[in-house]
Amino acid sequence: MLKFYTRFTRLKFIMLDIKFIRENLDLVKEGARKKHIEVDLDELIRLDHKRTATLQEVEKMRAEQNEYSKKIGTTSDAQERTDSIAKMKILKVNLQKKEKELEATMAKWRTLMLQVPNIPDISVPEGESDADNKEVKVLGDIPRFSFTPKSHVELMEGLNMIDFIRGAKTSGFRGYFLKNEGVTLSFAIWQFVFDRMKKKGGFTPLMTPSMVRKEALIGSGYLPQGEEDLYKTQDGEYLVGTAEVPSMGYYMDEVLEKKDLPIKFLGFSPCFRREAGAHGKDTKGIFRVHEFFKFEQVVLCEANHDQSVKLHEELTANAEALLQELELPYHVVINCGADLGLGQVKKYDIEAWVPSENKYRETHSSSYFHDFQTRRLNIRYRDTDGSLKFVHSLNNTALATPRILVSLIENNQQEDGSINIPHALRAYMGVDVLKRHVVS
Repeated sequence: MLKFYTRFTRLKFIMLDIKFIRENLDLVKEGARKKHIEVDLDELIRLDHKRTATLQEVEKMRAEQNEYSKKIGTTSDAQERTDSIAKMKILKVNLQKKEKELEATMAKWRTLMLQVPNIPDISVPEGESDADNKEVKVLGDIPRFSFTPKSHVELMEGLNMIDFIRGAKTSGFRGYFLKNEGVTLSFAIWQFVFDRMKKKGGFTPLMTPSMVRKEALIGSGYLPQGEEDLYKTQDGEYLVGTAEVPSMGYYMDEVLEKKDLPIKFLGFSPCFRREAGAHGKDTKGIFRVHEFFKFEQVVLCEANHDQSVKLHEELTANAEALLQELELPYHVVINCGADLGLGQVKKYDIEAWVPSENKYRETHSSSYFHDFQTRRLNIRYRDTDGSLKFVHSLNNTALATPRILVSLIENNQQEDGSINIPHALRAYMGVDVLKRHVVS
């Protein structure tokens, strides 16, 4: 890791504010404990002291070097010039050693700084896994079937909407081909989401790159911790697992104006995840796949906690409205400390009901970060008093396919294997019910 991140020097701001960490060390330690993230903060403070002391020495030696250079250039005394040259040579050697020492200390310091987690909100519950997330809302009626409900795999294969066997043959484990009404239904959902978000207004639609440079992933907090779940190209770029990453990179190293905030994006992209650590989980079906498509809400706002909280609730409500219109039962949970990422201050998961499993499964995540991401990405705004501040950032899944098909198809199944189309999608589909398709 050290070698990897020593080369990462382009960004001026890549971490939490070290001054804040120094002055609130106990609070930062408590945040790391609550998130169950291991980082040696005492070693970080020790390195920080060494960094600042060594930097002062280097700056002092550079100033002395400049003084000797002036003497050599201005003195008419040959002996004085000779003495100054000799002293400067010795100083140069010592300076080079001290600069290498500073470089090594800075590399270790940066590596540790990248591992320091953001502090979770006081409302985030304690917990050791997603099993400890707390339910805060339940909406919609869980369907009561007069028959044993089938899984989405049985239903989609029965209607010739999907082919897992040829998907695995062509693409490997978790591969799939959507077919016929499986494709039509996906396009219908995409258009439905786009139309509803456009009607809501205020969001700039983006069709984002699905391949990004390392900086965007480090800046948004997916590296270094999440590297094992990312696909990497031969040229060193990465395939994204969410449009959040390129959307956050859009204003990297730029200064915005307060009057233009909040800035809201609706990003759409193909997404890729290796699903590292998911061995044995959801091996059948389309709930957990390597390649999928997703609409992501991303917001940049002024550096104000109350504004972040307000927007967080708004983004979550946007996602809920889509599920409500799709007539899907769901609940909302607040994620416990251990189920938060490195940069998240607070996070909700929205989970839709899956009849074949008799439980709710995650379909959306909604998070806010304060300036954790924007400090790393160096995205600032000019406040009304002329000062520069880092914007706050938020993101929320609008809708992801094919995962949403799991709940949509299972909750709307009929005893004969047909699928009722939710009213919101019927105009896009052109039919009210999906029935068995001719096998091809």
